[in-house]
Amino acid sequence: MSAQSSSTLLVPNVLLPALRGHTSARHRRYRKTVRLGIVGARVGGPFALLIRRQTRLSRGVKDILVTGITATTLLTSVASASAQNIFEALFGRMAPSAGPVPDANFTARDRQQLANPPYRQAWIPPAYRRQVVRYHRKEAPGTILVDTDARYVYYVLPEGKAVRYGAIVGEDAQAWSGVATVGRKEEWPGWTPTANEKRRLGPLPDYVEGGAANPMGARALYLYTNGQDTLYRIHGTNQPGWIGHAISSGCIRLTNEDVIDLYSRVKTGALVVVLGPKQGASRTASAGAP
Repeated sequence: MSAQSSSTLLVPNVLLPALRGHTSARHRRYRKTVRLGIVGARVGGPFALLIRRQTRLSRGVKDILVTGITATTLLTSVASASAQNIFEALFGRMAPSAGPVPDANFTARDRQQLANPPYRQAWIPPAYRRQVVRYHRKEAPGTILVDTDARYVYYVLPEGKAVRYGAIVGEDAQAWSGVATVGRKEEWPGWTPTANEKRRLGPLPDYVEGGAANPMGARALYLYTNGQDTLYRIHGTNQPGWIGHAISSGCIRLTNEDVIDLYSRVKTGALVVVLGPKQGASRTASAGAP
């Protein structure tokens, strides 16, 4: 008879008295041992189960070994969970890297262009993710404020609140500040590199069609002063990993998901206030409960 057949026959014979209602002390001890073995196997893994099956070891030695394995496994699990909790407390939960965040303002073209963007989806630090915050300045609702020092764009809401977006801002030598208005808006704009951009960035085409690979991204707000195009824009990006940095030629860039959201809120003619370096108030806004 095989070992498998033997074990199959032995287990029912041992448990038979208990099934009939005659639970002896020996059988109660046996069932307790079986239960402990199952728990140990679940918690301690295959090593605990292997120890339970050893016939040459005394029950006391088996219990000590299984207890040690179980304790080690539990402590390892707790340590791993604690490390993950600490990381999430400091940096936030890691966002999934595949695909953009769903957005109610997406058009059919947005979904098609952003389903598999030709750039790597970046993990955005929690501080630079879109959120509603308390707003402490006096700009009227509907105004856009750019805080270049903090790398934030605010869309002012009523009742002392604002939507805050993380941004890429201009390099020190390229930073622009002042007051403008939204002269026009465009979805999936084309890009015409300026002469300055061609000098700084090397050979560039004269024009790039709109799309997810275009540096202008999904939307553009064109900034005007006195009816003239300033050549500065608030637009999307194909480099979301640089949110929170100063690397642009002066334009303000948001993630494509965020610029779509901002575009849906802003009206043509809206006021735009761009605070240059060291011009930001000590507390433009505060995160937390709006």
